[in-house]
Parts: sequence; structure tokens; C-alpha cells
Amino acid sequence: MKRVLTAAVLVPIVLVLVFLGARWQWLFLLAVAAVAALAGWEYLGMAQKTGAQPPRVAVLVSLLALFLGSFEWPDWTPAIFGVLCLALLVYCTFGAPVERVMANASASIFCMFYVGFTLLALPSLHEQTNGPSLLAFLLCVVWAGDITALYVGRAWGRHKLAPAISPGKSWEGATGSVAGSLIAAGALLGLATLFQAHDLVVLSYPDETWYWLLLAVVVNVAAQVGDLAESALKRSAGVKDSGSLLPGHGGVLDRIDALLVAAPVLWYAQVLHQRF
Repeated sequence: MKRVLTAAVLVPIVLVLVFLGARWQWLFLLAVAAVAALAGWEYLGMAQKTGAQPPRVAVLVSLLALFLGSFEWPDWTPAIFGVLCLALLVYCTFGAPVERVMANASASIFCMFYVGFTLLALPSLHEQTNGPSLLAFLLCVVWAGDITALYVGRAWGRHKLAPAISPGKSWEGATGSVAGSLIAAGALLGLATLFQAHDLVVLSYPDETWYWLLLAVVVNVAAQVGDLAESALKRSAGVKDSGSLLPGHGGVLDRIDALLVAAPVLWYAQVLHQRF
């Protein structure tokens, strides 16, 4: 029940942010930056369980600076990311005992990439011509896959997918997850067609149907990889959840782990599709 109530509160807020007009782009980016900061704080807490002592405040300031820099100077985002990572390296080099420099610097810089650089794909997608539609596609495909995997896995899961990383996941659940994402993608395409028939430009998916269905499979697989990756990190740190901020869901990082891989994959898939 806690899981359902938390989702019932958060999902409408997320969708409102997604469908805000272009002039509210800064608010969407601010929300994503806040999520990145919370997830980063949780990741650094897990890193401490492994013996590292990363400078949590310095990393959070760097994360927020990354989002601010990408908003003000979007063409310089990779350079800003590099400069901030180098700054953290210098900070860790001179701010901790020498025997902890490698662990601290590795945790800090990986945090910048894992919850910072990856989540920059969300505002980048949002800025596209059909940005809200792309984000709705991403979220619905990931959410539907996650929910379907849970129930199919519980009902019919027999063959373990990655027992050393996440014993509860099964091949049956993974297959059901792909099916759930395909159904969600098909429903979105049908809804977009229905809106267009009534001259409502709410959702826009201009390419062929097969492209979006194929993309749904690719995004689903990326989301499942993201889920497994975070499970491996948690198991390495010896924790069950990244945090306890979201009742029934664990921490913020637990809730967005799939998006950390799925969002960049969708962004790069769109870039490649537009180029070729």
C-alpha cells in the first residue's frame, strides 16, 4: 500500500513537469537536478559502506553546477563535466589521507557520471520538438516494464536471470517486462492517433510504428540493465536499499536506477535516428 500511495503522489507531479511549456524548461531542469542531488547523496552513502570517504558536499555542489552549466551553456556540457571531475580529483588528492585518495576520487567522479551526466539526457530530451512526448514514452515504457516484471516474475518466475546480483529477478519476469513495455508503447501510439483525430497536439510520434515498438524494446532492455547495475552496486556495498526517502520504494536511487541507463539510450537512439 505504501508503494501504491507513493506512486499515486509522485506520478502526477512528474507528468505535470513533463508537459510544462517550453518557458518552464528551467523548472523541469531544476527538478531533475534535485533528483540527481538526492540520488547522488544516497550513492555516496553507499560508497562509504565500502570504506571510501568521498566529499559529499563537494560532489553535490559539482552535480548542481553541472546542471546549471548545461542550462546556461548547453554546447559546453562535456567540457563542464570534465572540468568538474578534474576539480573533484584535485579536491580528493589534497583533501584526504593519501591511502584514501583513489577510493574517494573514484567514488566522487563515478557519482558525477552515474547520477549526473546520465540524467542530463532528460532535459536534453525535453528540449526536443516533441520532447514531452519522448519523455512520456520513456517513463511509460520503463514504468510498465517494471510493473509487469514484478507481477509476472512473482507468478511464473522459475529461471533466475542474475542470481548473484538480484536473486528475485527471473527470465520470465524479464520477458514479461519487454511485453509490458511494448503494450505501453502501443497504447501511447494509439492515444496519440486519437488526440490527433480530435486536433489535440498532446502526443506526437511522427515515425513509423515499427520504429517506436523497436525503440520500446531497446529502452526496456536498457532499463533492466540499469536496474541490475544498481542492484550490483548495492550488493557490493552490503545494503538492501539506497535509502528510505520514498515509502515502499526505498531511496531515490532505487526509483530512478532504470532511467539512469534508459534515458541516455533513448537520447542517443534519437540522435542516431535523426542522423541516419
